[in-house]
Amino acid sequence: MSNYEKLVDQWRLKFLAMDKERLLQNIPGLARAGEYFTISHFSRLLGVHGETGHIVALGDGKPVSIYTKLNVYTLFGYVKPGARLLGDWLPFSDLKDASPFSAAFERMILRPLAATFSGNEEAFCRACEKLGGRRLPGSGAKYEIDAFQCIPVRFLFWDGDEEFPAQANILFDRSATDFIHVESVVTIASEGVYYLAEAAGLEIKNTPLFRP
Repeated sequence: MSNYEKLVDQWRLKFLAMDKERLLQNIPGLARAGEYFTISHFSRLLGVHGETGHIVALGDGKPVSIYTKLNVYTLFGYVKPGARLLGDWLPFSDLKDASPFSAAFERMILRPLAATFSGNEEAFCRACEKLGGRRLPGSGAKYEIDAFQCIPVRFLFWDGDEEFPAQANILFDRSATDFIHVESVVTIASEGVYYLAEAAGLEIKNTPLFRP
C-alpha cells in the first residue's frame, strides 16, 4: 500500500467517526441517498458509503482517483461551521496560508494547464463546458466550474501567439480555505486540470509526476 493509499484509508476511518448530520448542514450539495452520502466533484457524482466510508463513482462507474478521494474526505474534515461563499475571487497565492505552496502551484498546475491547451483554445472551452462550466466575460477563455458546489473554481486561459506563450490562471473564492485545507486546494486544482485534459482528449504537458 502506497503512502497515498494509507492516507486515504486513514481519512476513510475518520469519516466513519464524523457527525454526518453536521456534515449535511455545513456542506452545500452533500445529500443522503440510500446507503450513500452523495456529492458532485467536477460534475462527477460520487457516493460515500455510510457504513464503510468507501468512495465510488455513481454515474460513470470508473475508478475514483486517490486525489479525488482526498478532496472529498478533507472537505468533510476541514469545513468550518457557517462557511459560505464570499464572492471575492483570488489567485491561489493570495489565499490564507497559501504562500509556501505558491511556487509549486505555478510549476505543477498553472504551467501544465497553459502548455496542455496551447493552440487549443476551442478544446479548452469544450472541456470546460463538459464539466458544467459557466463562461465568464473578458478576454481569453474564462469559465467557472464547481469543484464542489461550495468550492467553485475559475479557470482562465489565454492562448499564445508568435510572441507570447499561452498563459493560464486559476481563481478561488476567498472562502475556499473555510471549506477545505489550503493544501487540498492544490489537489482540487490538479484534479481540475486532469479532468479538463481528459474531457479534451489531451495529455497533460510539462509535468511527469502530475497524478499518482
